[in-house]
Amino acid sequence: MRLRFGPEEVEQAAIQLLKWLAESQSAVAFTGAGISTESGIPDFRSPGGVWAKNDPVYFDDFMANADSRYEYWRQKSEAHRDFSAATPNITHNTLANWACNGQLRGIITQNIDGLHQDAGSQSVLELHGTAREIACMDCDWREPADAWVAKFVADDRVPNCPKCNGRLKHATVSFGQSLPTEVLRTASQWATNSDLFLTLGSSLVVHPAASLPQMARDRGAKLVILNRDPTPLDSIANLIVNAPLGELFAAMNAAAENSRGQT
Repeated sequence: MRLRFGPEEVEQAAIQLLKWLAESQSAVAFTGAGISTESGIPDFRSPGGVWAKNDPVYFDDFMANADSRYEYWRQKSEAHRDFSAATPNITHNTLANWACNGQLRGIITQNIDGLHQDAGSQSVLELHGTAREIACMDCDWREPADAWVAKFVADDRVPNCPKCNGRLKHATVSFGQSLPTEVLRTASQWATNSDLFLTLGSSLVVHPAASLPQMARDRGAKLVILNRDPTPLDSIANLIVNAPLGELFAAMNAAAENSRGQT
């Protein structure tokens, strides 16, 4: 059975989602950039996103070339303004509440903005790292990003590691860089052990992250895709909702509140 709802059907979709969530014993949420656009962070691939204005700096180029490191830091410092000003929205907050209530095992995210943690989620797997920290590529040094981004902007020069004088970059996974092995392994375990796998705001085109919903579905989980646009995995999903996440989660919260009022 495959159900599909559009923007005018969010109330029906909300009721179906809440029913499946209540029946689930091991629900997992998988989130992409679309969950944070309502917090003011542009989707990387949207017309106003980072890759619409810049060519990405590949990891090997960053490691090998000082000019590439400067361009990387220039792009990241520009994007940092959006990240630092953003706050969690209704979707982040609702997922955190579900996790707190035991309705959600945890969150696997492609996002690097840290908004799930700001909302109060404790069990978050960051597949692509975090923009909240700077890490040295040559030793184990790591620190919050704000002061180092400010230093780059003030000096117009890429900073070096204060511990070993090595190469500093944001603690994110760059193009051409491998995902953290242990994080990906744990995410795969969550996916294969889930009975309800919710994907939110992801185009499901970036691999290996996009293989996780397929993995969950192959092992028998209900697959729910909540995204503004169609995805390559719509054909295997049990439920698809093409509507703004904020409207859908507002409808779910209202339906849940109404249900509590009737008991």
